[in-house]
Amino acid sequence: MATLLSVNVGLPQDVARQGRTVHTGIWKAPVRGPRMVRRLNIDGDGQGDLAGHGGEMRAVLVYQVQSYPYWQEHLGRDDLTFGIFGENFTVDGLSDDEVCIGDRYRIGEAEFEVTQPRVTCYRVGMRLGEPALASLLVAHHRPGFYLRVITEGRVQAGDEIILTREGPQRLSVADTDALLCLPGRDPAKLRRALAIPALSPGWQESFRELAAARSPGPGEDRPGDHTDTGTPGRDRGWRGFKPLRVTRIVPETPVVSSIHLTTVDGTPLPEARPGQYISLRLPVGDTVPAVRSYSLSAEPAGDTCRISVKHEPGGKASGYLHTRLRVGDLVDVAGPRGTFVLAAGVRPVVLLSAGIGATPVLAMLHRLARTRDPRPVWWIHTAHDRAHHVFAEEAHALLARLPDAHEHTFCTAPAAGLPDGPRTTRGRPTAQSLAALGLPADADVYLCGPAAFMDDITGCLREAGLDPEHIRTEQFSALPAVNPGVTATAAVRPHPPPGPPGTGPRITFARSGITASWSPACASLLGLAEACDIPTRWSCRTGVCHTCATHLVAGDVTYTIPPLDPPEAGTVLVCCSAPTTDVVLDL
Repeated sequence: MATLLSVNVGLPQDVARQGRTVHTGIWKAPVRGPRMVRRLNIDGDGQGDLAGHGGEMRAVLVYQVQSYPYWQEHLGRDDLTFGIFGENFTVDGLSDDEVCIGDRYRIGEAEFEVTQPRVTCYRVGMRLGEPALASLLVAHHRPGFYLRVITEGRVQAGDEIILTREGPQRLSVADTDALLCLPGRDPAKLRRALAIPALSPGWQESFRELAAARSPGPGEDRPGDHTDTGTPGRDRGWRGFKPLRVTRIVPETPVVSSIHLTTVDGTPLPEARPGQYISLRLPVGDTVPAVRSYSLSAEPAGDTCRISVKHEPGGKASGYLHTRLRVGDLVDVAGPRGTFVLAAGVRPVVLLSAGIGATPVLAMLHRLARTRDPRPVWWIHTAHDRAHHVFAEEAHALLARLPDAHEHTFCTAPAAGLPDGPRTTRGRPTAQSLAALGLPADADVYLCGPAAFMDDITGCLREAGLDPEHIRTEQFSALPAVNPGVTATAAVRPHPPPGPPGTGPRITFARSGITASWSPACASLLGLAEACDIPTRWSCRTGVCHTCATHLVAGDVTYTIPPLDPPEAGTVLVCCSAPTTDVVLDL
């Protein structure tokens, strides 16, 4: 008979970590006597990061006493006390390889349901002073698990734990955790996991994505793949940079020019997915070249591709491309990448942009027009005036080749500018004006433009009734940070790291425009990015969760902590890697 050995609680507190403040409830301590367990918490308990912990599906965390001697031996510790792994219930029995998702248990007056394995974040390692612990919990199949409270009631140490109902599919906690975090996934187990109603929504979504991305069998299309299946025998890209020759420079507006780039030897370029970008290495830095990324504004045709660049005031890279680049010049280019791409399907398509944000969605329009896609397509662009309405004639001609196309322009100029007409509205888009266009609520929306524009339009689209799950955006500046539990501070402009410069390989953060030399004191590429105040995205910091996965534009790395499941080709887990050569990261 399983037994509740200890009830452990603790309220969130601020803890200093590497110069930052982490708000966390990982510090738990045993309490005496009965405690009331409610829908979201045990009385006296709390979680600091409700995005990753707590809530109805993760109200109570359980860990087994049998794992304590295991970790004492593995870690060489003799100071492990109940609650140190952040658990609310320390139990005798209920091992992770026996308890199944959906199992229900009665403990004292309360009844519970198993919903998911523990979320393996960095804070459990912080609590024990063992940074790699998040990875170890998964690798050793001892994560622990969460409970949902079915019936509220009082519990206390010594209560028996009684199984009241077995979960469907009999998929254990350890198997469920391995299915998400370890390689060699069994498709049959994925289907079983998705058939368990008790599994928390976040894990269900992750398993749906894994099921959609599984490798296809012979002659089988990949579920959820993109519209470009590619031509057999043609590579999707190349490692690092290679020279392309400028063959044409075409002014599009007073501030936008299109640059046509061709392979030096006439070999075909990879078939980029519509919406992807390439990176250019340009001789404009004070000491090292600058790397900038630009969307392909049309589909590569044979050995030639096209980018279109706006001359930004004070922009060194755009200034170089507009004033110094000449036909015949060679430019170092990294191959196409990016996830803002046109997806296959049957839903209507809305291509919505402002200014130079038209470039990736124009490439999507090229693909739709070339294949005469039968889906309804809306092309909606915001321009200042006629002179700055980029690609107006080109887009209009492409739309004419589609069986069900709709075109509309918003003009922000106060007076003179675009002529009034049935396809033109003066002013910025609003929820009301977008709704008046009759956009289908189930449309796939591809949105690109200035960050403030995308934020505003995303809200307008939601207000107009479009499904937010189908709104996709592209952003070339640094992505918003994901630093769970870290107290927000005032944004700091990215900069070289403080102190003496490193002596190792040069690391270029392409989105942030920073190049710095590597120093082993940084421990990882993530550590260097943080020293530069570059917005970063991470959770476990040990190569488990893949939140930090970043496109590797050029160079080679080694893993200081081998990831349990290698990232997809062309990406690197910056939380546990260090450079072996000069590196360019899409960060």
